[in-house]
Parts: sequence; structure tokens; C-alpha cells
Amino acid sequence: MKTEFSYPIGTPGTPWSDTERAQWRAERKIHREYSEEVLPKINALEETFTIEQYGALSYDPKRYPLYCIKSQQWHPAKPTVLITGGVHGYETSGVQGALEFAKQRMEHYSQYFNIVVAPCVSPWGYETINRWNPLAIDPNRSFYPNSPSEEAASLRKMVAELGDVLVHFDLHETTDTDESEFRPALAARDGEAYIEEAVPDGFYTVGDSENPQLDFQAAVINSVAKVTHIAPADDNGEIIGSNVVQNGVILYPMVKLGLCGGVTNCQFGTTTEVYPDSPKVTDHECNQAQVAAITGGLDYVINYLNK
Repeated sequence: MKTEFSYPIGTPGTPWSDTERAQWRAERKIHREYSEEVLPKINALEETFTIEQYGALSYDPKRYPLYCIKSQQWHPAKPTVLITGGVHGYETSGVQGALEFAKQRMEHYSQYFNIVVAPCVSPWGYETINRWNPLAIDPNRSFYPNSPSEEAASLRKMVAELGDVLVHFDLHETTDTDESEFRPALAARDGEAYIEEAVPDGFYTVGDSENPQLDFQAAVINSVAKVTHIAPADDNGEIIGSNVVQNGVILYPMVKLGLCGGVTNCQFGTTTEVYPDSPKVTDHECNQAQVAAITGGLDYVINYLNK
């Protein structure tokens, strides 16, 4: 049953002003260290790949530098693959899964592709286990010109310098806290009523409604199914309110919604959604599900290009 309840910040029905945003920001706490959990893993790859800093967040530039990991054998004849993680910083396997792919499989796939991995797009969100940035802005609704999100703007600039991108994996999670914290906060911020929805139990992908590439999505799903379970459709044939178009796949208009999945004009793109709160999975399996999503998709593209 759908229920409504109020958020502890703000007045129901009234969008937040700077006062409420400041109150919200003041209540955020550091729960883990970007400098301990992410940066050492990036630096450990510097002998195998090229590590480039593509920005730094003005909230604390020394604490929050932004890095990408790139193939060393970059060649203009190879197609380019972009992998992004941590656009929503609280979605842990998006960050750690991207790093695991770089560590485990990136060197192998670099013989076929130029690969760029931006493993932690929103490090403040990673540290505070939060969906938004400190200004209560969602980076993953901010991928458009003159973006109000530094996280999105920095990534857009870096991606623009890459040229054509053939494949993009944007690694995410759908968590129980989406309903206990983040969607209630969103409703409060925007002065709207919060209506509770079900959290899907399992992995699914979000394709672009303007370019679904359903065979590619199926390859991702089939690869992940070897690691963790795929989310079933609910009684309405939906996942998070969107029609399930095939097993484990829904579609969004990526560019229209300002999503990271629309940051390139790629032919093959998918947004992965891992469910880390399931009793059926471990953190390790969530990370490996992200790796499996990437490898399944890349294997499909290799076969596609060789037809």
C-alpha cells in the first residue's frame, strides 16, 4: 500500500529555501573516507593505466579531486568505452565495481577498446552516503549545459574531450534507503507529497528510450544473472514505476531527464541497478555484478563489431 509521511526538514507543501538546504547540509555526516577507500585503489593502477585528474570539487578541492583511469595504449582507430560510477555517491558498488573492473578486466578489454573509467563522480556523496551534493542537487538529474552540479559539469567537460564514445556503462544501485531517506527528502525539497513505492529485489538495467538496444541490454542481464538474481516485474508489470520491456530492463529518456546515461551520444549505453540490501547477496557479489554487467556488454559489442 502506498503511504505518505513528512520529512523532518521544511514545511510540507513548501519547496526548500536556502535555509532548509543549509539545515540539511549541516546534518550530513562523514561516514567513510574517499582518501582511504577510493583514491588508494586508483593510485594502485598507475603502472598499468594512465591516471588523469579531470577536476576537483570546490567544496574542498584537496579532499575531493576527481580522477579517471584511461587505457595506456590509446589509439584513434579503437572505439571508446566510458564507465562511470558513484554519480550517486551512496551507491557503493557503482564505485567499487568500477574499480574492480579496472583492476580485474580493463587490461584485457583494452586490446579492443580505448577505455575511460571515472569511478567516483561524487566523492562528497560517497563520504556522506548521500544521493545529492552539498547543495541538495542531484548530480544524476544535472547532465545538461550550465549544470548547477559541479560533479556533472566536470564529467561533461571530460567526456566532451574524448570525442566519440561507442559504449557507456553508468553503474548504480537501488537501495532500501531510496524509500526511507532519499525519495522523502526529494519530495520535501520540492514541496511535494511523498508516496512510498516498492524497492525491486534484484538487478535491473535502464536503457535509453530513444535508443534502447535491447539485445545489448539482454547481454548485460544474462551476464549478471550468473552472479546475482534479476529483479522481477511487480504486479503492474513495472520496476520503479516503469514498464518492464524485457527481463530486467526498463527505459528512461536519458537526455530529457538530465541523466548521466545521456552524457554521450553512444550507440550502446546502459545504467545498471544493483540491489545491495537483498539477503541473497554480499557486497562482493554486488561489486562482481557490476563487473559482469560491463564484461557482458563489452563481449556483445565485440561480437557485434566483428559481424
